[in-house]
Amino acid sequence: MRTTSAPSVPHEKCAVRSLPLPLALTARLSPVVVLAVAGWALSTGPLAATPAAEQGPDEAAVPQSQSASAPATEAESKTYSAAPAPCSAVAEKTVKSLVPGAKAGGKEIPSTDADLRRTCSWNALKGYEYRWLDVSYEVSASDEKAENAYQEHLSENSGGGEVPGLGDEAYSVVNLVTEDGQQTREGTVVVRASNALVVITYNGSDFESKKAPSTDEINKGAIKAAKDAVAALEKG
Repeated sequence: MRTTSAPSVPHEKCAVRSLPLPLALTARLSPVVVLAVAGWALSTGPLAATPAAEQGPDEAAVPQSQSASAPATEAESKTYSAAPAPCSAVAEKTVKSLVPGAKAGGKEIPSTDADLRRTCSWNALKGYEYRWLDVSYEVSASDEKAENAYQEHLSENSGGGEVPGLGDEAYSVVNLVTEDGQQTREGTVVVRASNALVVITYNGSDFESKKAPSTDEINKGAIKAAKDAVAALEKG
């Protein structure tokens, strides 16, 4: 039975490197092009097939009609065989609260394999407040491959903490980036549920004050979107 304790707020770290976030004035004019590339950089490589198990000596006694169907196919052994529609994975009320002014339907990012990887993005500038939300699904060939991909995500987003009660395992981290005096705070939540990963990216800036939203606001927003996305995955 999963615990329901409140998610721990990750320790925030500051980055000095330049990231493709909506920080400069030019980013206000073309945020979709700049941030969609950053959001989709989380995608993993092609998934390899799992080798079939060798037959045991007892299988010789099984009639041909039964032995032909005995080995379970990879598709049958996987909990999830395809990624759900990402743009309908987050509740409309969640989108409105996290990205004020954004269209509830979002915008799906083209994928080379829509069965295994799908991403939807929402972004809007309301007054001087800018928010961006990405929801991505990555379906692996097995739980083990998904676990490996999960660990890779964690190594690329270190410094956060676990999120209890979400999927089989979940992790959250928040980073602050400052460029040309403009702050942007970004939260990332990675969830593994069996052989699938759910990756949430949520960030925000205030172009008037040049300050970023609080760590708590970004972290809780990213986790809220992750809960919606995992529920959509489990619902099928």
